[in-house]
Amino acid sequence: MDDCRRRPGPEPEQEVHVLREVWTFVDAHRRAGRPVALARLVERDGPGSRPLGATMAVAEDGTWRGSLSGGCVEGIVLDATRAVLAGAAPQVTAVSPGDHLLPWEDTPVCSGELRVLITPAPPEPVHSAITTALAEDRPLTVRVGLRPPHHWSTAATAGQLPDMGPAFTEELTGRPRLLLAGATDLAAVLATLAGTVHRKVVVLDPRPGHVASGAFTGTADVVRAWPDHWIARHPLGVRDAVVSLSHDPRIDDRALRAALAGPAGYVAALGSRATHAQRLRRLADAPGLDRLAGPAGLDLGGASLAESALSILAELVAVDNARGGHRLRDSDLPIRATTAQSLTRPTRLRPVTRRGQ
Repeated sequence: MDDCRRRPGPEPEQEVHVLREVWTFVDAHRRAGRPVALARLVERDGPGSRPLGATMAVAEDGTWRGSLSGGCVEGIVLDATRAVLAGAAPQVTAVSPGDHLLPWEDTPVCSGELRVLITPAPPEPVHSAITTALAEDRPLTVRVGLRPPHHWSTAATAGQLPDMGPAFTEELTGRPRLLLAGATDLAAVLATLAGTVHRKVVVLDPRPGHVASGAFTGTADVVRAWPDHWIARHPLGVRDAVVSLSHDPRIDDRALRAALAGPAGYVAALGSRATHAQRLRRLADAPGLDRLAGPAGLDLGGASLAESALSILAELVAVDNARGGHRLRDSDLPIRATTAQSLTRPTRLRPVTRRGQ
């Protein structure tokens, strides 16, 4: 969605998934021995539909992933990135959403100039460091210089990185967790959907038959355990979420009590309004009960498993970003929430710096 309604001005620091969006593609081509180049949005002077750090990854075989805007500069950037793959010098280039238009055609409202860094994908050991950090949800700070030779470096913290003059810095952190109490068919669909928004999904169920269903094909960590016992061993943070799905009060209530006692940013329970009323009576003495979202999800009216999963995930995203889940046409807020509005902070991006940090 194009955030053209946001007023021009300084770009707020964004904390969104950026390198993670394209890294599976980058790593697959690297493993196959095919060179890849990256085009990264490092600055802009006006509003735009993608945050700083937005990345396009272009492989030698012509395939590519990612975007830098709502679609209006990708063709220009794609040509420039393929030129770098063919041997042209890496560069920081300026592009504008109106560059491809004829003189009499309307310029897009989001017409600020974009500064794009185009370089080969990072070499070893930086590539492996990023791959490992993303796979294992380990924190990592990545920096690339904006002047030749556009050196890449990584460290645990920004303070440990070398001073390289003008640079672009990205701080990777672990994915927020989504705990699903109950290894059900809906949990399997929700786990798959949640993976697309970069949630680390853990499914908790003490019932051996449910855990061994085979429905979770690599989309989640499926653990045979009582939810409250697992949460006691793995404390939740404000970025984490818990949804009870088992329809068994012995499982659901223990998950909800444990979640509500901690700082999890989203705690929800599946069920009808009548079921939820019974649940509230059972949990009347639970601290934090006012935070419980039930019935879970936004009012989309869907009935299928996929629609129910979408409803729950949509509410989670809205809560993360302190939004009400209303239709965009009925709101005048910026389409993309700023960092200050969001509880979910998977990646921190810093715009161009003129000196080492």
